[in-house]
Amino acid sequence: MSLGIKTYNGILEKGVAEDKQDLNIESGYPIIEAKSLSVEYWGKPAIEDINISFGRNEITAIIGPSGCGKSTLLRSINRMNDLIPGAQVHGRVYFNGVDIYSKDVDPVLIRSRIGMVFQRPNPFPFSIFDNVAFGLRVNGFKLSREELYQKVKDALIKAALWDEVKDRLDRHAYSLSGGQQQRLCIARALAVDPEVLLLDEPTVSLDPISTAKIESLLRSIKNEYTIILVTHNMLQAARVSDYTVVMMPDERMVGRIIEAGPTKEIFTNPKDKRTEDYISGRIG
Repeated sequence: MSLGIKTYNGILEKGVAEDKQDLNIESGYPIIEAKSLSVEYWGKPAIEDINISFGRNEITAIIGPSGCGKSTLLRSINRMNDLIPGAQVHGRVYFNGVDIYSKDVDPVLIRSRIGMVFQRPNPFPFSIFDNVAFGLRVNGFKLSREELYQKVKDALIKAALWDEVKDRLDRHAYSLSGGQQQRLCIARALAVDPEVLLLDEPTVSLDPISTAKIESLLRSIKNEYTIILVTHNMLQAARVSDYTVVMMPDERMVGRIIEAGPTKEIFTNPKDKRTEDYISGRIG
């Protein structure tokens, strides 16, 4: 049964165990849940009082104008903000009921289970094969040569890239087109078998054909992964997502969630006037 999205209006719910360290826990928890989450950079708040949960095997789009904290929220979900100087995170983010900001949780493990693909393709300066195999090697997967090849092949198939590169796996990744490079980055993230895939404007620099391929890819893998997508493209959000989260900056230019729900409802019957104005292009 779909857990969908819940918002908590700033009120913490009790009952989430804070000492669980088994990241494979199977329970009624949402796969990702943020509670009273705030992030600041060098003391300046970027997002505040974020309370949201994400259901399993669904695509959630996060939309809103530039500067409203969409990417900051996304980076908080797999501790990428840890890598940004001056960033401080307050509140809690749970993955399978485990607080990922707990001192005894390894952020590297979190990032292998919650993969991320960025705005612009960022293949490593290796071959196509070695790009996809990179995460498997650095995360210590003990695989035979045949098993490694199969993992790479499976990831490229899921990323809808295998048929285009199967005869040139030893070619440099930079030889691929921009759209192919982005699908390669998705394959690299999928190779380590994550549960969640975060995408930050993954098609912003791509042509319409490449964009359509990635949107089709996301729809084809959503039964295997939880996908959270930041996008400025309203049509893209409407086409691919099951749920939509709307963020807006407040009067201090601090990002907050103003509305969340099934995508069809957000786009056809928004409850907040600001959502309607943003979707219609009157603001943003």
